[in-house]
Amino acid sequence: MRRSRSNNSVKVKVKDPDIVSWNKAISVHMRNGHCDSALRVFNSMPRRSSVSYNAMISGYLRNAKFFLARELFDQMPERDLFSWNVMLTGYVRNRRLGEARKLFDLMPEKDVVSWNAMLSGYAQNGFVDEAREVFNRMPHRNSISWNGLLAAYVHNGRLEEARGLFESQSEWELISWNCLMGGYVKRNMLAQARILFDMMPQRDCVSWAAIIAGYAQNGLYEEALNMFVEMKRDGESSNRSTYSCALSTCADIAALELGKQVHGQVVKAGFETGCFVGNALLGMYFKCGSTDEANDVFEGIEEKDVVSWNTMIAGYARHGFGRQALVLFESMEKAGVKPDEITMVGVLSACSHSGLIDRGTEYFYSMNRDYNVTPTSKHYTCMIDLLGRAGRLEEAENLMRNMPFELGAASWGALLGASRIHGNTELGEKAAEMVFKMEPHNSGMYVLLSNLYAASGRWVDVGKMRSKMREVGVQKVTGYSWVEVQNKIHTFAVGDCLHPEKERIYAFLEELDLKMRLKGYVSSTKLVLHDVEEEEKEHMLKYHSEKLAVAFGILTIPAPIRVMKNLRVCQDCHNAIKHISKIVGRLIILRDSHRFHHFNEGICSCGDYW
Repeated sequence: MRRSRSNNSVKVKVKDPDIVSWNKAISVHMRNGHCDSALRVFNSMPRRSSVSYNAMISGYLRNAKFFLARELFDQMPERDLFSWNVMLTGYVRNRRLGEARKLFDLMPEKDVVSWNAMLSGYAQNGFVDEAREVFNRMPHRNSISWNGLLAAYVHNGRLEEARGLFESQSEWELISWNCLMGGYVKRNMLAQARILFDMMPQRDCVSWAAIIAGYAQNGLYEEALNMFVEMKRDGESSNRSTYSCALSTCADIAALELGKQVHGQVVKAGFETGCFVGNALLGMYFKCGSTDEANDVFEGIEEKDVVSWNTMIAGYARHGFGRQALVLFESMEKAGVKPDEITMVGVLSACSHSGLIDRGTEYFYSMNRDYNVTPTSKHYTCMIDLLGRAGRLEEAENLMRNMPFELGAASWGALLGASRIHGNTELGEKAAEMVFKMEPHNSGMYVLLSNLYAASGRWVDVGKMRSKMREVGVQKVTGYSWVEVQNKIHTFAVGDCLHPEKERIYAFLEELDLKMRLKGYVSSTKLVLHDVEEEEKEHMLKYHSEKLAVAFGILTIPAPIRVMKNLRVCQDCHNAIKHISKIVGRLIILRDSHRFHHFNEGICSCGDYW
């Protein structure tokens, strides 16, 4: 007979997990924000150590449960120094400095971690004097203490005190040198920054990037590029920031050949396919007038971000290739990249500079609905510019009246520019008056209105403009143009007599002038802001800076000629360069302060719509 089995199950006693496993479970729950689950684990523990309490407290603090953290801290059967520091640093990291200081003052003992936590809390939140008070009381200091106070002085602009602290110590870490030098750069104190840079016992790519950026941001482009070259000679490897800074500097002065050399180094370093440096390359090629190479770089960026697309769209728009910009915008949508405010500014600018009025209007009124982008004052200004350029001045005025923003100088400036194009003196005066109230020292607006008066033969009003500029203390920005030849920048002013090849340049210009007149070129003498004889006006126009730069470029550069100007190109030079491009059979790319013009076979990419 078979023996029956008992229905009673055998209970096997499972060994409790060790305390390390319990603590690990608490930490995992806390990291995922599951505070209640962590508490259940904590309450289920057969025994708890101070480490368990600390895990719970730090988790509560990480999840901004300050009351629960303090409650549990107060319930701890035994608090060691580590527990106090956990609570203190939690308060500091969450900027609860009042509670941190009370706890700090209650601590039965403090170590350097405690002092540094309190010092950092004050320093990082702008309480420099309080940070100094803690620093002075510290019984022992380490590099974190010194660096914390130094950074506090630097970030709050107290550079004299920072320098004093710096000089009181004989040895500083590289991060400290970079911190102080970066503070000087940020406040455009380049002389002091350079002295410190030259004193540095060692440098890294952060040091070089800071000094290069300082020169570039202050318009000292040649010095910035010289520093980049010196960095390479010094054997320092560039990081993404130094490459981007060097490329931006090349872009600002349109140093294409040097920019290509930097590009070569970027490729060797393996940074070309990343969007950070890739976007800087895009900007450099567009600002240097090389759209094809910009497009090649764009195609090579593996993961294009919204900045990549925006740079391309804005770049094509500035070059007058509005339709290509809109094709790119459509590709951006197909790629699933969401347009932002900057994208739509680029799209509207493309429509404005290419005369695509209907498409621009359609994009403007549908951008909120289709792309969830609320129009800003910049978008309205683009629309005012688009309508104004097309001669629809009344519509532009109506749009301004209905703007949901306070009208800014940019909007009135766009209307003034349109008034100059279409010879509407009355509207131009109204727009200029508003600009002068908002930006009384904007010399460009005075010049625009003067041009409008000159074109209408109102020489008395031109004189009044000059008088008003003198009264307000406004000086007309001197126009100059430059061209890069074999890594050297050649700069020209109107009627330039300083260039070593001036005789050759002037002789060639005279030759070109004769050929242009045979092809129907007539000087736009109405643009000369002086009431003088026609012959003298023609002479004044003949030697504008952009014509001198173009002539020198033709004489010295075999490739497409790229000329840059710091102001807007004048109508006479625009007309003349169209003729010159056909006579010499060369592509001439001119970048002025507003846009690019590609002159080829007597035609400009802007379609004379600028």
